[in-house]
This record gives sequence, C-alpha cells and structure tokens, in this order.
Amino acid sequence: MSLEKKDEMDHEGWMKRKDLTPVEATFLTALIWMDKRLRIVDYLELLENLYYKVNLQMPKSHTEQYDLDNKFWYWYPLYALGSFSTLAYIVAAVSGALLGFYYAPAQAGDPSTAYNSITFIMTDLQFGFMLRSIHRWSAQVMVAAVFLHMLRVYFTGAYKEPRELNWLLGIVLISLTMVFGYTGYLLPWDQLAFWAGQIGVEMSLSIPLAGEWVAQLLFGGFTLSQSTLQRMYIIHVFLLPFVVTTLIAIHIGIVWMQGIAEPH
Repeated sequence: MSLEKKDEMDHEGWMKRKDLTPVEATFLTALIWMDKRLRIVDYLELLENLYYKVNLQMPKSHTEQYDLDNKFWYWYPLYALGSFSTLAYIVAAVSGALLGFYYAPAQAGDPSTAYNSITFIMTDLQFGFMLRSIHRWSAQVMVAAVFLHMLRVYFTGAYKEPRELNWLLGIVLISLTMVFGYTGYLLPWDQLAFWAGQIGVEMSLSIPLAGEWVAQLLFGGFTLSQSTLQRMYIIHVFLLPFVVTTLIAIHIGIVWMQGIAEPH
C-alpha cells in the first residue's frame, strides 16, 4: 500500500480519455505540473470568487434596473472619453520617452542646451519633427479628453454615492494633467517657455505667507535660471509619470469594481 497522497482528480487519466491536440496536451501538462508546485488554480479560483463577490455588492445601474440599453445609445461615445484620455496618455508617455534620448535640459551650466536639443530634434533628427508633434498633440488631446470626461461625469451625476472617492481622484488627476502640461511647456526653453515660467514665478510669489517658499521650491528662486529648467525636467520626467500612472491604475480599478454609472 502506497503512502503517497493521491490526487483528488486523475488528471492523466482524464487527459487520456480526451481527444486533445499536441498543443492542448502540452499546455495542460505544463499547467498541471506548475499547479502541483505553485497552486496556480487555487489562486485563480480565489480571484474569480473575489470578482463575483465584489460585483454582487455593487448596486445595479440604471440601465440594468430598467432595461434602458436601447434608450441611451447616444450617450455611449461620451463614455469612451476616459479610455480615450488614457490612450492619449500612453501615446504621450511613449513619444516622450523617445524624445528623452535626444533632449538635454542643461550642460555645463548652459540652459540654452535645452533649446539647442529641441532645434536638433525638429530640424536634424530623422522623424524628429513628427515625433515631437505626436507628443505635443497627444498631450493636448489628453487635456481636452480629461476635461470633457470630467464634464460628462458631472452632468450625468456619476460623482454621486458610491463613487465620491473616484470623483475626488479624478479632480487630482486633472490637476496633475495641468501640471504635466505646464512643466512640459517650459522644457524647450524658448520665448514662450520663458514668459510662461515668469508668469509661474509671479503666481507663486502671490501666494499669501508661503509664496516665496513655493517659488524657491518650484522655480529655484525669484527669477528664471538653470535651476528652474532642472526642476521642471525632474518633475515632468521623473516625478509625475510614476504618480499619474499609479493614480490612473487606481482610478480604473475603482471603475472596474463599481461599474460605469449611466445618466441619472
């Protein structure tokens, strides 16, 4: 009599009784081998149970309660604005990463390096003009899509219970989108960037009590300098992408758990 623990199911016998193709047999054999060692199936069942429990706890939407699928068809394009803004963010991130190979904020204390690198990208780099245009237009499309998305959420009442947290998270995201656009606007270090930066310094200084501290922190002083460009570069390239990507993932996760709210 063998003391080896018997499997609850005879997988090998089950596979022999089935008419499996070589690909299916190889896949199932590998899955069974990994499941015996890593309990993959158990964790998949836990995730499946969690998915159904979470969705059962959420209230039915108006469309589900009153069978209104064919009544609000004209609203459907507006419900794609969130996905559209996410897609624009991905395009901006990829094109921005490619631009980062050729952009330099400053070198040897000379801020004009930034302007020279942009000039090189626009005039000498192959497909550089197209790459920067894609980055610029995707960023502008993202700003517009996020703004329209927030309007849709407001006018359809999708910010109401139980979705208040995601509404607040959306406000944070649209604010960070504006910061994304502003910091990127300063990176070319041309005349537009200079005067936009000067306006930012003046706005920071106008803050009661903490104005000078904010100007020192964000712009490196009360006038524009190499420190300003370095700060904008660090915020735009190293800080905001990680923060915004994390918040977008949380935002989408909450939408997945709660479902999409139809017009109230």
